[in-house]
Amino acid sequence: MPKPMEEYRVEDLNPGCVIDEPGNAVVYHTGNWKSQRPVWNEQKCIKCGVCWNFCPDNAIMRKEGGYFVADYEYCKGCGICAHECITQCITMVEEVV
Repeated sequence: MPKPMEEYRVEDLNPGCVIDEPGNAVVYHTGNWKSQRPVWNEQKCIKCGVCWNFCPDNAIMRKEGGYFVADYEYCKGCGICAHECITQCITMVEEVV
């Protein structure tokens, strides 16, 4: 039977993750587990950048012309961009594998 949580000490815990090289997230493509992906309707987009500001994975980029697009290699399909979009120009669509 496991010990109660208050009996554990820091020394008893195994590290969950070790980052041995700063900035290495760019080499790990993490977008392959999403079930939905964001799609922009550029006719409704006002280029405000709210989607970019709220993206927790830094997976949204401004493209030429000032519109935004998700980098699907890193987007996890959380839908925060669509939820926060003030013009509702972002729709979450089912990811087809």
